[in-house]
Amino acid sequence: MSEARYAVGIDLGTTHCVMAAVDLTAEEADGAMQWSVSVPQLTAPGAVEERPMLPSFLYLPHPDELKSDDRTLPWGEPQPFVVGELARIMGSRTPIRLVASAKSWLCHPGVDRRAAILPVEAPDEVQRVSPLDASIRYLEHLRSAWDQQYPDAPLAEQDVVLTVPASFDPAARELTAEAAAAVGLSRLVLLEEPQAALYHWILAAQGEWRKQVQVGDIILVIDLGGGTADFSLIAVTEREGSLELERVAVGDHILLGGDNMDLALAHAVRAKLAEQGTSLDPWQLQGVTHGCRSAKETLLGDAKAEAVPVVVPGRGSKLIGGTLRTELTREEVTQNLIDGFFPAVAVSARPASRARAALTKLGLPYAQDPAMTRHLAAFLARQVGATRDLAGFEGRLPADASFLHPTAVLFNGGVFKAQPLLERTLKVLNDWLAAEGAPPARLLEGADLDLAVARGAAYYGFVRRGRGVRIRGGTAKSYYVGVESAMPAVPGMEPPIEALCIAPFGMEEGTHAELPPQEVGLVIGEPVRFRFFGSSVRRADPVGAVLEQWGPEEIEELEEIEATLPTEGRQPGEVVPVRLRAAVTEVGTLRLEAVPRAGEESWKVEFNVRGEA
Repeated sequence: MSEARYAVGIDLGTTHCVMAAVDLTAEEADGAMQWSVSVPQLTAPGAVEERPMLPSFLYLPHPDELKSDDRTLPWGEPQPFVVGELARIMGSRTPIRLVASAKSWLCHPGVDRRAAILPVEAPDEVQRVSPLDASIRYLEHLRSAWDQQYPDAPLAEQDVVLTVPASFDPAARELTAEAAAAVGLSRLVLLEEPQAALYHWILAAQGEWRKQVQVGDIILVIDLGGGTADFSLIAVTEREGSLELERVAVGDHILLGGDNMDLALAHAVRAKLAEQGTSLDPWQLQGVTHGCRSAKETLLGDAKAEAVPVVVPGRGSKLIGGTLRTELTREEVTQNLIDGFFPAVAVSARPASRARAALTKLGLPYAQDPAMTRHLAAFLARQVGATRDLAGFEGRLPADASFLHPTAVLFNGGVFKAQPLLERTLKVLNDWLAAEGAPPARLLEGADLDLAVARGAAYYGFVRRGRGVRIRGGTAKSYYVGVESAMPAVPGMEPPIEALCIAPFGMEEGTHAELPPQEVGLVIGEPVRFRFFGSSVRRADPVGAVLEQWGPEEIEELEEIEATLPTEGRQPGEVVPVRLRAAVTEVGTLRLEAVPRAGEESWKVEFNVRGEA
């Protein structure tokens, strides 16, 4: 395989996809050697324009809806679907044919993410696709756009850094890597989006970032995108007289973002129309939601826009006659979003939960509480001890502190293009700090909220070559495998499970860990479940540590893996004494290998756990 000329960062976002690149032959990854990649796409039937972003929308048109020439792109035969800006426009009028939020569905453990389930509300005549397929089609479009512009350096031969939410579960990370492999992107690494944003801030500072932070600083990265809310904590440390950055914590997976806000605005529009005597059915509300997304982005992105029209799709054959128009104002957007999603709460506040109905429609498992500030309070309280054992941080946090005190904040995500939302979040945080006698957190500025993640990812590709500033971290959690206890059968009781630590917190990619010599029994030749656990707060557990009990806030169970291991000449159901060893690959896959006492065979189980830069 030829040497890569470029490192290409891809932000596969919930609402937009972005590409950026850095020239690996350059001495420094400065502004001249790093750039965003434009993406040609359909903006109207038969009309192709280059845009800095590719909207993450897939439209599945009726066979008679678009002619072949209407769907033709510069690089090939027309496809039976539409991706990008035209997909968004057409989907706002016919939402039952629009695939949106595929990224959120990709991390939904309650559905088969390889099954053709999208659009969820589509009638039988619409050919559905899987969340994985939708992701593949976005990546296909980006690869084709790159290859057209750089024919002498195909994307498949470049170093590709694909970003994922810090809170993406192992299966979602695995599926993201699978989507990339499906379009030929084999030179791939995954990178957390909040870290990518911080890498971009470092790059944008042009070598001055060390003047903006100091040893002992704790940087809180708040990334609020279309589908997820991500929190990360980066500590500023010192090694051999030089400042370093070390990621010390990431938040849990929170399905809360711009999608929720679009729905909130749609309900506000529905209420306004109801006052005028017009009621909307569920299908129309879905169309209004997509219309509110476009209106929100315009109002948040254009300081001069005070109101944007919203079209309410009509029903039946009298489409034009049945179409309604209303508008969404800047004041309506900011007030609905500030009061509903960023309330001024005490740091002791926690996300509200409610008892769920036994039966529910198939949909995304959104956070029950829309208040991002309550989720942030819970995260900072849970991570109060994140820097306790970090060199240089002794005594910096008061013993009676109820939460970890950030000293600087970096915002990322299109939601924060709305200055009132950014200002409210910063004010709430600083009110918490003031209540505990801590100084206010400084705002780290300079990040491009649309392009930061892709550009930071490209810069990371440069950093991986041993140049630039690297954020240290390793795995974002400690990882455990469940070991079932041997006990006599007892009515109504399952054998207890112990959690065996196989990867400690901060285990670096490209390393392996030999577990202590104790043996466990491995069941082969019949269906078994591998239960995996993770903890973002138990940082001191070494490899081989066995937990018999744990609290609900200490450890969370991850998605299990079902498998039937080959018998390798043994009897099905045989329990083979084995030793375990684990390794974290470059891509971020945790490989668990079981080696028997005798013989040359071994059994491997892999799942993606990448939580590091």
